Amino acid sequence: MQELKDRIRKEGKVLPGNIIKVDGFLNHRVDTRLMGNIADEFAKFFDVSQITMVLTAEASGIALATICAEKYKVPMVFAKKAKSDNIEGGLYQSEIYSYTYKKKVTQILSKEWMTAGDRVLIVDDFMANGEAVRGLCDLVDQAGAELVGIGIAVEKGFQGGGDRLRSQGFPYHALAVIEQADENGIVFREDQ
Repeated sequence: MQELKDRIRKEGKVLPGNIIKVDGFLNHRVDTRLMGNIADEFAKFFDVSQITMVLTAEASGIALATICAEKYKVPMVFAKKAKSDNIEGGLYQSEIYSYTYKKKVTQILSKEWMTAGDRVLIVDDFMANGEAVRGLCDLVDQAGAELVGIGIAVEKGFQGGGDRLRSQGFPYHALAVIEQADENGIVFREDQ
C-alpha cells in the first residue's frame, strides 16, 4: 500500500534494536483517515462479507481493528493480556513471548465472545516475530472458529514472523513489509 509506505518513509524512525517507530500515525497518535484506507485495502484481499468478527491483541492494534470492524459492520474483539475481575466464565488462553515487552505474556479471551460458528479476520498494526498473531491463531483454533485471514499493516520482514505464517499456509497479507531498517533508512520488500 503506497500511502502507508510513504508515511513510514516520511514519519517513521528507526531506533536502536531495530525498533521502527510509527506511533505518530499508526499506534499512539492515530490517523483515522489512513486507518480507514488500510481497512479498505484489507477488504481487497479478504472476503470481509463473510466474517463475523475482527480479532486483535491488546493494545496497539485496537484502533486499526476497530476501524476495520466498523467498515465491515461486525464486532471487534481483542485478546487481553491480563484477566480482570469482570471476565466471567471460561477463557481461551495462549502463551506468547512479547517482542515489545521482552517477556512472556498470556493472551486471554472470554469464551463468551468467540465460538465455533465465528469466521474471524485477525488484524494488527505491526508484526515483528509473529508471536502475538500466533497466539491469536491459537485462540481461534481453541474456539473451533474459522480463520478467514490475517491482515497486518506493517511487517518487519527481516524478523521472520510473516514468513513463518505464510509458510504454514495461513491466509496472510501485510500492506508494507520492511526488509531493512537502519541508520541508512527503511527498505521495503519489492513484491509489496
